[in-house]
Amino acid sequence: MTIDERIQNTNVNQPPRFLYALLMKVTAVLNRLNNTHFTYKARPAEEPGSIVMIANHASRVDYQFTAPPCYPKRLNYVVGYNEFFRFPTNLLLPNVQAIPKKNFTPDRHAMRQILRVIHQGGNICLMPEGMSSITGMAQPIIPGGAKLLKKLGVPVYYSKISGGYLNYTKHCLDQRKGRIDVVVDRMFTAEQLRELSVEEIEDTMNRLLAHDDYIWNKKAHVRFQGKGQMAKKLDTLLYLCPKCGALYEMDCQGDTMTCRHCGNQVELDEYYQLHAVGDSVCPEFVTDWTILERERAAAEVRKSDFCHQGHVRVGVLPEKKALTGDQTSLIRGEGQLKLDAAGLHFDGILEDAPFSFTIPSAQLPTYGMCTDISRFYTFVDGRFLEFYPDAGDVLLWDHLTEELHRYQGGKWQNTAYRHRED
Repeated sequence: MTIDERIQNTNVNQPPRFLYALLMKVTAVLNRLNNTHFTYKARPAEEPGSIVMIANHASRVDYQFTAPPCYPKRLNYVVGYNEFFRFPTNLLLPNVQAIPKKNFTPDRHAMRQILRVIHQGGNICLMPEGMSSITGMAQPIIPGGAKLLKKLGVPVYYSKISGGYLNYTKHCLDQRKGRIDVVVDRMFTAEQLRELSVEEIEDTMNRLLAHDDYIWNKKAHVRFQGKGQMAKKLDTLLYLCPKCGALYEMDCQGDTMTCRHCGNQVELDEYYQLHAVGDSVCPEFVTDWTILERERAAAEVRKSDFCHQGHVRVGVLPEKKALTGDQTSLIRGEGQLKLDAAGLHFDGILEDAPFSFTIPSAQLPTYGMCTDISRFYTFVDGRFLEFYPDAGDVLLWDHLTEELHRYQGGKWQNTAYRHRED
């Protein structure tokens, strides 16, 4: 069978006790090394019966901050479908009975497996944002998450993770050790889920999971070990010059970013605080900078002639042999990708044959990013497609797509919460 056929023909069960206990010992070591501190307002491990554990999706290692508070309860993690095609996760995830989920698109197989685990008396862990944070602040939960919790009808607990993103940013894959604070609490009882509307559940989830690591660290004042490379690949995240408005003109060297167009220079210290050099200008926080970019994108998609396009290479998942190293897909095509008022369009070649598609914006809330901000993916008729833009403007594509979806009345709207800690 192909990897996909194995996924579709496999029913998950509760994780095996011995393997899970072994992994918990490894997780305990990792949390000590990462200087992780847990604070308990409620203890999910003491809850009788099944639970759902959720968290703000701070980083790619959030299992370290969600599994320990629940142990000896064993969690079936809902994990991105594409991770089952990469070595070594293709071996580990099936053995710990993780549930593959195609992100940002309906997935009946994943829903059946989640319900199966709860009916067996097991426990689920999922991240309602759908993807680890790109910017360091939480995104609104993906539509359908609140409806799922109500359907499952079991108590919901959550971890509020602070510092996780600053240890493992999305733009730079180097770990920068500092400190991670995790507050564990209960979000809903089973009775509350029955009584509350889907809208009330969703609003509570957005409010309690809202977070901004940069604002948190202004108060916490934790030093993260950047080794003189705090600005490494930061231009993939901060692509807009805050002084002249130029796009993708920021040059990163060491701890400093300089606009090639106007010379505006900004430094990022090991506390993740921005500092303008001389008469240069910058926002207070990195996340404020990304909000400026989002506001520009929101203005662009409202123009009557809006169109963003560029040449991309296209990657697909392998059929049988898992990806290795930094691979997240196999390049099997190329063509022109375009976003306009009618949605996302592609016209080109895939696997030596002409290929094209259109996805209306209402059906495309955002993209997934497997590793860093160098590529993005979506699903077309259930098939994983990953795009590598020649221009490297991945986050711009992301911002424009999200804001177009929201402007046209899509279900994934922004919230009233600014993700601040006040």
